[in-house]
Amino acid sequence: MTKSQHLYDINLDDFESKVLEPSHKHPVLVDFWADWCSPCIFIAPILAKVIEEFEGAVSLAKIEVDEGENMKLAGKYQVRGFPTIILFENGKEVARFSSARSQSYIEEFIETNSTLLS
Repeated sequence: MTKSQHLYDINLDDFESKVLEPSHKHPVLVDFWADWCSPCIFIAPILAKVIEEFEGAVSLAKIEVDEGENMKLAGKYQVRGFPTIILFENGKEVARFSSARSQSYIEEFIETNSTLLS
């Protein structure tokens, strides 16, 4: 279900078209989360607020790891805990963090690790 142009749900089938391809133009955060995970629920509105404040310069793709084949992506990227947030640029992972974090931490994480932001 699409939430906005810059905040959307993804799955295994559309990972390449919604994460890897767009990451050549702008940073894409991927939130690997599970509905049973309290820190995942806590961080979700914080991530949404950060993405809104970047005004389209950064996208957030959310992947629920317990749905369908999505756990294969968590395995591919060696996600060990939830939530795990991975920053992609130019089709590759450039940085990650796990667990719930503050808004200021997430903003600094993006600004420090992104080479595509002007």
